[in-house]
Amino acid sequence: MNQQAILARARDVLNIEIQGLLSLVDRLDENFCNAINLLGGCSGKVVVTGMGKSGLICRKIAATLASTGTPSFFLHSSDALHGDLGMVMKGDVILAVSNSGETEEILKIIPHFKRHALKMIVMTGNPESTLAKAADVILDVGVREEACPLGLAPTASTTATLAMGDALAVVLLEMKGFNQEDFAMRHPGGILGRRLFLRVEDLMHRGDKLPLVSEDTPIKDALFEITSKRLGITGVVDGGGKLTGVITDGDLRRGLESKGDIFRYNAKQLMTRNAKYIAADSLAAEAVAVMEQHSITCLFILHEDGKPFGVIHLHDLLKAGL
Repeated sequence: MNQQAILARARDVLNIEIQGLLSLVDRLDENFCNAINLLGGCSGKVVVTGMGKSGLICRKIAATLASTGTPSFFLHSSDALHGDLGMVMKGDVILAVSNSGETEEILKIIPHFKRHALKMIVMTGNPESTLAKAADVILDVGVREEACPLGLAPTASTTATLAMGDALAVVLLEMKGFNQEDFAMRHPGGILGRRLFLRVEDLMHRGDKLPLVSEDTPIKDALFEITSKRLGITGVVDGGGKLTGVITDGDLRRGLESKGDIFRYNAKQLMTRNAKYIAADSLAAEAVAVMEQHSITCLFILHEDGKPFGVIHLHDLLKAGL
């Protein structure tokens, strides 16, 4: 195949899968609402079960549900026949996935579900199948054709099933009022976890690492404070210890340009007033946003009385992977 033929075939595949997804939109009905009500009212866990390629899709659906506020796990239908049914408990809801609706391993475990009066939602491409007839709710995820030219490898059908799983998870997420804080509690690791879980107080400099001078401090001493604390900034406080301004490397350079001999001045005379600050319990990602908005590299953290007790630098945030 030449390049033109390769790209043409790839476009055909994507178009077939897109059409498969669009067909789901037209078929959404009260069955989807019934499925949402079953899942949302589940007092146990959602047990997602399937085999083969459908099983792989089941793993993703279960993971998405679990991470967005609906406790869930994947049960391999074959393993269920050899002891793993012990993981299924009263109050669970079953979400069984089979494009044909005739997957032998799933059909063999249906009596167990029925014996324990477990509700079952079935995702299938064959609403007239044996599995569908045993369901409490049927979600039709059938597609007109697979992208595979042989019509054998699951392609459009697995994409449609995955999308339907996402639709269930997102609707449940919104119905439960699941928010960023909830998401962060389930994703403490990696970049995502850091953005949603890490707070300013976890990264800020405090104690003897906090650069501070009084308003009447000579600029020479203020410069030493900036240099020794190695943050390119110092806070300036009044007699009561409240933050009244900051002096940065940039303030010193601008002072040299406009005033000449800056060492004749004190901190109050060169400081920038109305310094930006942030709460200690703010998300670290919020600190990044404030810094970007105001084109600054540091934020002070204040007590309610206006006294500084911490400072955070953009480098701290970047080092943390934000």
